[in-house]
Amino acid sequence: MIINTETAKKTAELLLQIKAIKLNPQDPFMWASGWKSPIYCDNRVVLSFPPIRNYVREQMAKFIEKEYGKPDVIAGVATGAIGIGILVAQILDLPFVYVRPEAKKHGRQNQIEGFIQEGQNVVVVEDLISTGKSSLNAVRALKKADVNVKGMVAIFSYGFKVASNNFENENVNLHTLSNYNALLEEALDTNYISKKELKTLSLWNANPSEWNAN
Repeated sequence: MIINTETAKKTAELLLQIKAIKLNPQDPFMWASGWKSPIYCDNRVVLSFPPIRNYVREQMAKFIEKEYGKPDVIAGVATGAIGIGILVAQILDLPFVYVRPEAKKHGRQNQIEGFIQEGQNVVVVEDLISTGKSSLNAVRALKKADVNVKGMVAIFSYGFKVASNNFENENVNLHTLSNYNALLEEALDTNYISKKELKTLSLWNANPSEWNAN
C-alpha cells in the first residue's frame, strides 16, 4: 500500500529523473531470476543525490512517526536499504541495525548487525519490494531475536500479487513511497512512455515470469 497518492507521484517522478528506475520495453533487461523485464530499479542511486535522498528519508520518517509513533530501533535490509535506513534512523534520532540475508559463517556469526534487545519495537526499512522474499527473511530474523516488528516501509514496489500474498501470509504491514501503478501514471503524464508502451508494461506486471518482449 502506498503512503499517499501525492507522495507516490512525486517519488516516481524523482526516481525516473535520476534514472534509479529505467523503463525500456523494446530492449528488456534480464534479472538474476532469469525473468525478462522492461523495468530496472536500483534505488541505491538515490543516495548520490542529496535533495532526493533527503526527500525520501523525510517522507519515510514522517510516515513512521505518524503510523507507529517512535519505535525503539530502525532496521535496514542488507545491502540495498542500509544507506537509506541509516538516514531515516538519523532524522528520527533512533538506533540503527541491519539484517544480513543469512548469518555470517565466522566471528560472532551474526545475522543482525548492531545492538538490539528483546521486546524492542522495530520498523524495517527496505529499498525495493519484488516478491518480498528477502524482505520477509529479514523480518523473520528479527522476530527470532524476540523483537516486535511493527511494519516495513519501502521506497518502491513492483506491485506483484505474489508479494502481497507473501506479506499477508506473514502478517507484516507494508507501506511504500511509490509503486508500479504510480510510476506508469507519472511516466505517461510526462511522455516518458507512450500509450502503446503502457500496455506492454502493464502486461509484464500482470505476469512477469511468463512475459516475453516479442
